Amino acid sequence: MSQILKTTSVGSFPKPPELMEARIRFRKGDITRDQLSAAEREATKAVIRLQEDLGLDILVHGEMERGDMVAYFAETWQGFEESLPVRSYGNRYYRKPIVVGRVGAKRGLTVEAWKEAQALTAKPMKGMLTGPYTICDWSFNAFYPDRRSLVLDLAEIVHQEALALEEAGAEYIQIDEPAISTRPEELELAIEAMAVVTTGLNTHTISHICYGDFDTIYPKLLDLPVDQLDLEVANQGFQLLDLIAAHPWPKQKELALGVVDVHSHGLESIASVKEGIYKALETVPADRLYIDPDCGLKTRTWEEAEAKLRLMMEAVREVRQELGSE
Repeated sequence: MSQILKTTSVGSFPKPPELMEARIRFRKGDITRDQLSAAEREATKAVIRLQEDLGLDILVHGEMERGDMVAYFAETWQGFEESLPVRSYGNRYYRKPIVVGRVGAKRGLTVEAWKEAQALTAKPMKGMLTGPYTICDWSFNAFYPDRRSLVLDLAEIVHQEALALEEAGAEYIQIDEPAISTRPEELELAIEAMAVVTTGLNTHTISHICYGDFDTIYPKLLDLPVDQLDLEVANQGFQLLDLIAAHPWPKQKELALGVVDVHSHGLESIASVKEGIYKALETVPADRLYIDPDCGLKTRTWEEAEAKLRLMMEAVREVRQELGSE
């Protein structure tokens, strides 16, 4: 693995047409759960093959078994029911969970999928979790007296899931918190909850945050107790790097830089991606700078996702060569 500008992806990948058809057939009762699981495994293999063919350093399994990043957990955990479909953005909907009782869970929900994916590659495979603050913010609370009580109970559940992934061998565990900037007045709560999640973990911890109002939460965001912050940057023309440059970057914290916009059909230029990388290198050392897309790729077609990752990798290779590391 290259020692500088390590490359990765954020988490989700577009589901291949064969899997989409299998999910529809399963909902209709035309195929069994085992048959659907087999289709998910085949899709996961394709995700891993693509990343290996392109040369990414740290892989993701693509979340083929997941629909929504919050509902996936709520469907299994205790204390949740589901609402009618709620609009997320554009024409995308999800069944927003409703908290109707004390939340609880048996640890290890994500472990088997992670183990199956890790067995398909010699490269490290991220364990993927949704953070407690986002699960709270993207759910209706009909039980807890306040948001803090719910967030902290969720943090303990996510902590146990992270421990299970670490025990299974995960070198990297990502805790997604895209909702963290929606209520700046609750940033301290989100930080407190993340401390519950990551305390005692010896693995490499990451938190992905995207499409938020970073002006309202930066630089306090740097206090989030994880090893790496994974931030969306390309969507707003790399302007976030000006904000980052205005404050000292913590010596021990890494930055994963989103360099391609996953909400755009358009393909960036290699020159623009390289420009963003070099701008980030003015603030964050190359051995602590990771390169990835802005967010999960599930909003793109398979062809678009592959094209964006291929371009990202070409830009990184050129920068590595120019820096004398390849």
